[in-house]
Amino acid sequence: MSKGVKYKKMDDSFFESRELKRHAGVWSLWALGVGAVISGHFSGWNLGLASGGWGGMFIATIVIAIMYIGLTQSVAEMSPALPHTGGAYSFARSAMGPWGGFFTGLVENLEFVLTPAVIVFFLSNYMAGIFETGPEMLPYWWFGFYTVFTLMNIVGVEMSFKFTVTVTLLALFCLVVFWISSIGNIDFTRYALDIQAGTNGKAEHLPGGNGEFLPMGIMGALKAMPFAVWLFLAIEQLPLAAEESVDPKKDMPKGLTYGMITLVISAFLILWLNSSIPLGSYALSQSGEPLLDGFKMLFGNNIAKLLALVASIGLIASFHTIIFAFGRQIYSLSRAGYFPLLLSETHSKRRTPYMALILGSVIGFSVLMITKLLAGEESEVFIGGALLNIAVFSAMLSYVLQSGSFLLLRKNQPDLERPYISPFGKIGAWVTIVIALATIYYQLQDKSYRTAVFIAIAYLIIGLLYFALKGRHRLILSPEEEFALEHENKRNKKETP
Repeated sequence: MSKGVKYKKMDDSFFESRELKRHAGVWSLWALGVGAVISGHFSGWNLGLASGGWGGMFIATIVIAIMYIGLTQSVAEMSPALPHTGGAYSFARSAMGPWGGFFTGLVENLEFVLTPAVIVFFLSNYMAGIFETGPEMLPYWWFGFYTVFTLMNIVGVEMSFKFTVTVTLLALFCLVVFWISSIGNIDFTRYALDIQAGTNGKAEHLPGGNGEFLPMGIMGALKAMPFAVWLFLAIEQLPLAAEESVDPKKDMPKGLTYGMITLVISAFLILWLNSSIPLGSYALSQSGEPLLDGFKMLFGNNIAKLLALVASIGLIASFHTIIFAFGRQIYSLSRAGYFPLLLSETHSKRRTPYMALILGSVIGFSVLMITKLLAGEESEVFIGGALLNIAVFSAMLSYVLQSGSFLLLRKNQPDLERPYISPFGKIGAWVTIVIALATIYYQLQDKSYRTAVFIAIAYLIIGLLYFALKGRHRLILSPEEEFALEHENKRNKKETP
């Protein structure tokens, strides 16, 4: 599986300059997983209401939740068995060799670098509204947020995890306040079912509600699946903290499981309650800030700025935790030689991957600036219609590859020590693959999604060309690579008579 690549064995000083610090326990990991996702409960998911109505979005959320449960349980089995910072790359490297490892890492890299760029765009819009700054000031907001949260991640893992726990709890508290406040104002049939299919098949407002559960039929539910992804996207980043976890073999499965339980409960509560108050599903489907609009409906516009500040907490939680994720993801690929070695250096005192964090932030900020220059006044439409969908496409492809890695590891390495066993086994992995591929298919039914997918494919092709021409000749015997090679050799000895 490792033919066609060249390895270099480095001395101890190489890895000493790339050490990480262990700090995270179960609840730090839980906060890291939930925090990365929680912004999707504040905004983004609601656009799926226009595709399938409330019933369609409800079914889509069930289907996507099943996919993520299958995925996270597969990852929960693989992560303690391969407790390296590489995460998805590490799994694929052991299952599919260097080419599979690099491609999986490249796909996940695209997702994790673009997602915070999109989040900080909307976060900056919130800030611009609160402090009444014009559109020309947005790049300064972007630069400021990237600078502050990159530095926070560089300062130290202990501080980073403490902040993650705090801001995640605050985001969940905001949601709980909204849920409790909504209870006395809900009228499900009148407001949640106020969408009907127009003559052109698109969503229209149905005055008085009491519409059909599936106004666009089952096809509407399928088209809503990419939007339901935002209710769970990025929890799969958790294994990237494996080398900073105190006991990854015990804590990683618990962190993933508790995180999914939290997100499933929150996802269905926000879908039900946000749609059932007087704002209604149709107005919600057109909103850029659904939770903020819901708060305004409940408490009035007089405290709009305070509510906007509250609603931004979820975006801050996700922005901070995904910066953590892309720092570790770039670091792991660099330490193994797939990316330039400079990117895996850690701070001499803080033991954080500062070079990877800086590069990921620079790329994200550059993408935003290029988008603004190319799209002008339409930049929000471009980011919403393209960058978000590149992240979704990359995530779905990554899930296919990670689930495929799970199946191959079960088949080819049955003797691998597995401290945790997925209760859904191979069936869970296959279900994840099928749903992920179906989500990609329904992305391709929309022209804006199609364009985003083509941009992502072009990036992946360029990455593979780099690996074919240069990268594969510069690999390092990192922990992920040594682990994979050791088990490959054991398997080859068994297969040789």
